Amino acid sequence: MSLSWKLGRVAGIDLYLHPTFLLLPLLALNAGGGLESVALVAAVFGCVVLHEFGHALTARAFGIGTEDITLYPIGGVARLRWMPRSPGAELLITLAGPAVNVAIAAVLAASLGLVGLFDPGSAESAIGGFVAELMWVNVVLAAFNMLPAFPMDGGRVLRALLSRSVGRLRATEIAVGVGRALAVVLGLACLMLGLWMQAMLAAFIFFAAGAELNSVALDERRRAAQNGARDDEVIRTAPPGYRWVSRGRGAWQLVPIVVTGWDAPRRPWH
Repeated sequence: MSLSWKLGRVAGIDLYLHPTFLLLPLLALNAGGGLESVALVAAVFGCVVLHEFGHALTARAFGIGTEDITLYPIGGVARLRWMPRSPGAELLITLAGPAVNVAIAAVLAASLGLVGLFDPGSAESAIGGFVAELMWVNVVLAAFNMLPAFPMDGGRVLRALLSRSVGRLRATEIAVGVGRALAVVLGLACLMLGLWMQAMLAAFIFFAAGAELNSVALDERRRAAQNGARDDEVIRTAPPGYRWVSRGRGAWQLVPIVVTGWDAPRRPWH
């Protein structure tokens, strides 16, 4: 967090702002949006902060602390001290963030229904337009976060749903594969349309997915070594065509499965 500015501490969680975040209001002013656009950017990221606190406070209910929350131009990141291995807990923690955006959108929609802010003759019509725009932004945020692009919320939901049947590592591999495919498609589309910020987000998703997959694979190997797992237990988490081989002292290596002939013994299906 040395490169980020600390904004304060809320509910026992440090809140940081990355310097690159300042690009957003500058871009809004440069586009001629005026102070209204800057205010909208600030309001949107206020909703992003609430989204991240939805994750963090739900995680706290499961006994998982949050190191900090940092705001970047592409969104917010809540750094949980660890992710739960229970698919049910991960599912609830993940859904809490988009649920906050849905709740905000519902409150804003209700406020528009209670007051006649869209009356063209009303002095408050500008406020009504601002509230309506913020409402739709929250709807888009909730829908976008639920795309199955790991490590976004939708990708984590996909992993949680798959974990019970195929195991945590294999579920992560599937979620990462789906997420990377979506990132490539969306990234190329954004580049063609000149949407550079969205293209950067797609690139972030692609590389972050790989980093988390490596972390999960390392954690699974470490747990297998600590628990004295046999080779036929560890192989359940290996990619197709490969198996884990112990190199001693808790070190494991992926090696290809080699079949030398038709009479070679078949490896049991797991």
